[in-house]
Amino acid sequence: MRLGYHTGYWAGGPPPGAQEAVLAADELGLDSVWTAEAYGSDAFTPLAWWGARTSRVRLGTAVAQLSARTPTATAMAALTLDHLSGGRFVLGLGVSGPQVVEGWYGQPYPRPLARTREYVAVVRQVLAREGPVQFDGEFYRLPLPPGQGSGLGKALRSTVHPLRADLPIHLAAEGPRNVALAAEIADGWLPLFFSPRMDGTYRELLADGFARRGAGASAVEEFEVTATVPVVLDDDPERAADAVRPFVALYVGGMGAKGANFHRDVLDRLGYGPACEEIQAHYLAGRRGRAAAAVPLELVQDIALVGPEAAVLARLDAWRSTVVTTLLVQGDASALPVLARHLARP
Repeated sequence: MRLGYHTGYWAGGPPPGAQEAVLAADELGLDSVWTAEAYGSDAFTPLAWWGARTSRVRLGTAVAQLSARTPTATAMAALTLDHLSGGRFVLGLGVSGPQVVEGWYGQPYPRPLARTREYVAVVRQVLAREGPVQFDGEFYRLPLPPGQGSGLGKALRSTVHPLRADLPIHLAAEGPRNVALAAEIADGWLPLFFSPRMDGTYRELLADGFARRGAGASAVEEFEVTATVPVVLDDDPERAADAVRPFVALYVGGMGAKGANFHRDVLDRLGYGPACEEIQAHYLAGRRGRAAAAVPLELVQDIALVGPEAAVLARLDAWRSTVVTTLLVQGDASALPVLARHLARP
């Protein structure tokens, strides 16, 4: 299992120490560094800015939101960054949720899987550069059909020859159908709230996607699962968990509406339904401190690596036997050398 670092998206401004962590990841020989976006900072600009000072580490978006850009605009950003980084870019995509898609981008959210399928197909067509981009889908039509717009639209081919026509595309997915879709149409899966306890279930979902794709053994072997995992080293497990609890509370209570929260659904499937009900109730009532306090230690330990160094390294071994191919550390960058040394052992 490889190791990477996730800077996340910005809160009130650039996260302190992010550039130092990116440089440390490159110097340590880590696999990759990743950025994200919600409704503030974007994913591509920080990756280009910080990544410009690196030479080895791969640079990925986890994730770039589909509704933030047209598929051709995303393909342009991807092929540009891939050239500038010497072929080190990984395009991670995600649909986000209805609150962001409809509230921030002003676009309809329904049928996200079908929209994702079309989006990826257009991006791959741009990167292949085998001819002018033409697509007649339900969500994306290129060029715009007669009767819509000026009628002067023309099918165009990228002026830039992509450095890699097979630039890897990864999908963020939490629901069962979306996880299977990642295996069917993408080169990797970006899970959130992954737990080793669910490894068997995820393997089955990915196998379903590979079967629909007709993927051979080599494609299955090369498929990547890059899991974002909060890491906090602290001799006091509860204090370590306290650093992660607000993150869990935000996603359970605030990153989705009541009854339509895909992040909470993941934790419900892990068996934390009653705890999530309490967390969400506090959060939606504006009691964020109580929401964070309601996150059980067991939940945090299921989806994160927190506590004394020896205990964290012991639990890390359970992750090594899962479908995860790269563990993305989120949070404590000082843990990177410790984890890197441990993972280097046979």
